[in-house]
Amino acid sequence: MQVTTVGIDLAKHVFQVHGITADGTVVFNRAIRRAQLVTFFDELEPCLVGMEACGSSHHWARELSKLGHDVRLIPANYVKPYVKRGKSDAVDAEAICEAVTRPTMRFVAPKSEAQQAVLFLHRARDLIVRQRTQLSNMLRSLLVEFGIIIAQGTGSAVKYAKSLLDGDKPDLPEIAIDVLKQLSHQLVAMHLRLRWYEVRMRLHSKLDKRVMLLRTIPGVGPVTASAIVATVGDAKQFKNGRQFAAWLGLTPLNRSSGGKERLGRITKMGDRYIRRLLVTGMTARLRQMKVNPDRVDPWAIDLLTRKPPRLATIAMANKTARIVWAVLTKSEYYRPHTI
Repeated sequence: MQVTTVGIDLAKHVFQVHGITADGTVVFNRAIRRAQLVTFFDELEPCLVGMEACGSSHHWARELSKLGHDVRLIPANYVKPYVKRGKSDAVDAEAICEAVTRPTMRFVAPKSEAQQAVLFLHRARDLIVRQRTQLSNMLRSLLVEFGIIIAQGTGSAVKYAKSLLDGDKPDLPEIAIDVLKQLSHQLVAMHLRLRWYEVRMRLHSKLDKRVMLLRTIPGVGPVTASAIVATVGDAKQFKNGRQFAAWLGLTPLNRSSGGKERLGRITKMGDRYIRRLLVTGMTARLRQMKVNPDRVDPWAIDLLTRKPPRLATIAMANKTARIVWAVLTKSEYYRPHTI
């Protein structure tokens, strides 16, 4: 019996594979060790292989594609409805095998090694940003207990830490000053480490034409553009800009029924990192409206007069996501509409 479809339940060491024929007959449902997986699929005729999109799925998609198999990655939420009952590796593999054959199923495009390498930069930088924020908040909260107030913003905390290390000691007990020096050393070192990641990211962004195209969009900087290109890859996998914005979780939650349209808050079901970068960029654009209103899109100004600032920011991020899709699919620079 020739196997036509295989579902794989990925794991660290033991994988579960479920294979069926064209008429749905089950050929095997067995566990395979990690070292045996490539050899097992090398002995199979090229077939359709489905697996849940996770951390290691892109690696296995590349490896099995080299053997001639048609590998498709499925979001985990879309596999769950096909689980009949209970929870086990065998049941999950069977559900994946069933889900990958559905004609309306949505799939995740496998990432290349270059894309995952760029995402290393973004994930490491995001970790450094959070750690730097934690250190600055700790430094600020400790000083408040002695009546010393540092202005808001990470830059103010870093500036105070540098002055403390240069010898500007506050009137505090010696043990408190020693603790503040240790925290200041960590904060300054973390700040310099973050600068390295940003410089490395800027250098890489200059080598990618798609990143340079996205940087022509107002509110999209090198970090945001690099993250979008590395995460999305080929933007043509989305039918239109709205589908791309929905993938990022920037579209309203639809709970319409009985002919009544009910739209709620944004879904937040997509990529949290890119969504946060886009919203941050649009927040910066709103601040520029107060200084340079002539450089801002009239649509954004009109929106801000009718809606609260945060709602306007989300709406601008939604529109920017659609512009990003258009720029990537057409491979053209952003050209704003002129009145």
